[in-house]
This record gives sequence, C-alpha cells and structure tokens, in this order.
Amino acid sequence: MVCEQSGRVLNIGMNKTNNAIPQQENSLLSWREERSLKIRKIFRRIPKTAAVIITLLLICAIFSSWIAPHDPIKQNVVVALKPPYWQQGGSSDHLLGTDNLGRDILSRIIYGARVSVIVGFAAVLLSGVLGTMLGIIAGYFGGMIDSVIMRFTDIMLSLPFILIAIAIIGAVGPSLTNIIIVLGITQWVGYTRIVRFEAMSFSKSEFIEMAVISGCKWWRILFVHILPNVLNTAVVLATLDVGKMIIFEAAFSFLGLGVKPPTATWGGMLADGRTYLTVAWWIATFPGIAICITVLGGNLLGDWLRDELDPRHQLKA
Repeated sequence: MVCEQSGRVLNIGMNKTNNAIPQQENSLLSWREERSLKIRKIFRRIPKTAAVIITLLLICAIFSSWIAPHDPIKQNVVVALKPPYWQQGGSSDHLLGTDNLGRDILSRIIYGARVSVIVGFAAVLLSGVLGTMLGIIAGYFGGMIDSVIMRFTDIMLSLPFILIAIAIIGAVGPSLTNIIIVLGITQWVGYTRIVRFEAMSFSKSEFIEMAVISGCKWWRILFVHILPNVLNTAVVLATLDVGKMIIFEAAFSFLGLGVKPPTATWGGMLADGRTYLTVAWWIATFPGIAICITVLGGNLLGDWLRDELDPRHQLKA
C-alpha cells in the first residue's frame, strides 16, 4: 500500500512537471513573438524618407571607393567645366559634370559624404558624452558644483561660436581631427542644460533616495540609476545635432578652415564653385543639394526618435 501511494504521488509530480514544461515553452514563445512584433512595429513607423536618405549617405561613405565612377582628385583640364549629361555638351561619363580642374562632380560628392559622416557622428559623440556627463553631475550634486558648471555653460553660450572656432583652428591648423575636437568642445552646452534639468528631477525621486540609503556610491547612482533615464533625451538631441555638425563642417571648409585640399568635401566644393556660378552652376549647386538632403534626413530621424521615446506617445501606442 505504501509503495502504491508513493508511486501515485510520483506520477502526479511527473505529470505536473510535464505540464509545466509546455507552459514555460509557450510563455517563452509568446515573449519572443511579442518582442518581434514590437520590433516590426518600430521599423514600420520609421519615416521612409529619413531611412532612405541615411542609408544612401552611409552607403556612399562606406563604399565610396567602389561606387564613385572616377578618382575624385584626378585632374583633367581637357574636360574642365563640362556640364551635366542632360545639357548640351554634357557626357554620360560625367553625369553631374566636372569642375574647373576637370574633376568629376559626382565622384567628389560621393567621397565628400565620408568626411561629412565622420565629422557629424564623431563630433556629436564627443559633444554628447561631454555635455551629458556635465549635466548629470550638475543636476545630481547641485550646490557649488552646479553653480560652477552652469556659469561656465553661460560663458560658452555668450561667446560667438564661429570666432572661437576660427581662433582655435587658426592656432592648431585645419584638419579633420581638429574640426571634430573644436565642434565637440564647443557644442556640448545644449546637452548640459537639458540633461541637468532631468537629472535634478530624478535626483529627488524615491528610487534614488533608496539607492543612497542602501549605500550606493555616487558614481553608481550617476551611471546606473540616472544616466539610463536621461539617455533617451541625449539620443534625440544627438540625432538632431548630426545635421548641424555637417553644416558646420561645410562652413569651415567653405572658409578654408576645414579638411585640406585636394580631399573632397562638400563645403570645399561650394567654395570652388562660387566663382563659377554664372558659367558653371553645377559645381556649387549639387554639393549644396547634398547638404540640404542630408540635414533633412537627420532632422526627420530626430523628430521620429523624439516621438517614439516620448512616454505619452508610448501610452497612446
């Protein structure tokens, strides 16, 4: 009798275990399906125009050596100032025409995308990290630390950016690295002011007080508890700043303070074409169109991210 009862108990336990395994598998499958559904919804809501523009920009920047039909710095005065192929005198060998030195415009635009991408993303990364760190430090500690950081921020806002950039680049010399550093150390102010406000609100939250009571170090509170909560805002600001950095790089190249020739840059092409606007409009027009389209794509992507990361939008969805 005892053996029969123990056998029944063992069978019941095995049945419960066998029933629990399918339930766990079903819950795991449902979690995976839900996650994949959320990912599909997010990608479905991405603005198509921004996705196409950013994708084309990255393709041109990464694979410019294979895409460009000509060497962007090779000169050929025989075909100098050749118009686009659809105009009289144009050639299918140079779809967008050539400049005053016979260099292919399309190839230089494709190679110029590489400089714009490097400057845009690297400068945004540098300024975003610097500004976000200063913002969460000022917002969490407050007091004297907050006053010093914010007074320094006010000083940076009061100084004309172009004059500071010209002075620094004129002192250290124009180069790609120097442009990234100058943009990074001068464009962090917006991140600091916005992130500071959010960090101040989070520093008074209950979960931060509980972390302090439990003995968490200040650096752990900053990087583990506050930083993830302000990261959405920093990402949106960074996305919107990519287009601005590209415009700044083009402005520096236009003024002769950017990447040194003969490296192809969109701003340098604008500077080369300004003296030929009446006879060869295509030299400056097509690089200008490339700058406008790139900035438009970055702004559209930033607007979409702002809406997606907004808690009110998530509740509606």
